[in-house]
Amino acid sequence: MDAKFDQLKTLLRGCGRTLVAYSGGVDSTFLAKVTMDTLGEQMLAVIADTPSLPRRELTQALALAEQFHIPVRIIKTNEMADARYTNNPAERCYFCKSELFGKLVALAQAEGWQTIVYGENASDSSDFRPGAQAAAECGARAPLREVGLTKAEIRALSKKLGLPTADKPQMACLSSRIPYGEPVTVETLAKIEAAENVLRDADFRDVRVRHHGDMARIEVGREEMPRFFRNGLRESVVEALKKLGYRYVTLDLRGFRSGSSNEVLTKKKGKVS
Repeated sequence: MDAKFDQLKTLLRGCGRTLVAYSGGVDSTFLAKVTMDTLGEQMLAVIADTPSLPRRELTQALALAEQFHIPVRIIKTNEMADARYTNNPAERCYFCKSELFGKLVALAQAEGWQTIVYGENASDSSDFRPGAQAAAECGARAPLREVGLTKAEIRALSKKLGLPTADKPQMACLSSRIPYGEPVTVETLAKIEAAENVLRDADFRDVRVRHHGDMARIEVGREEMPRFFRNGLRESVVEALKKLGYRYVTLDLRGFRSGSSNEVLTKKKGKVS
């Protein structure tokens, strides 16, 4: 692990002036911190303000950057204006990341940044990630994957660096809560965000609210599931989600599963054409 860390710093030193695609998650925070430590003023973290990013995540990401003196800039992305994205195909992430990295390429060209990096790691190849294709097409690099750092190693190194994201739960954009083929709208994303805030305010750590029309399918960590039925919590959650407009509220007995929306895919997709 330490050898990979040294390789990462060597790789970054060769990147010149570098833009880091930043979200405040485990991987992008670690990458931004190491890039800043390595390149100093020759780096800039860039975060996209989009309806699919929970407001709490945006606020926390900016506070984290300030805490660790990471220079950060907010940009607006317009994937919600692209019907290829809002129609929500299995390749939805491709169109989102094409928009993001396209904006980063334009920024790099306008201001003389030499390299764009993002936080894909060596563990990510096990899931369906069309966004990686978009990144590659825009020339973005994935240094964590290039040096072979896994998610577990990144968490361990983050702890050594004093990053509070070392044990942060996995997070994906709010659009991932909507089944493929169902439209992505600003209103639906806001509804999902509010529903998940109900669970997070109740101190659930691993949370997803999967949106199925007028039904909310809740995923929480299996070890957290028994608490759902204590002290009237179940009733209060149901009432809160019904106030948000859900007619039916269910608890998925399989528990939290990152990327569970991809379970409907019979096989990994190829390149997007």
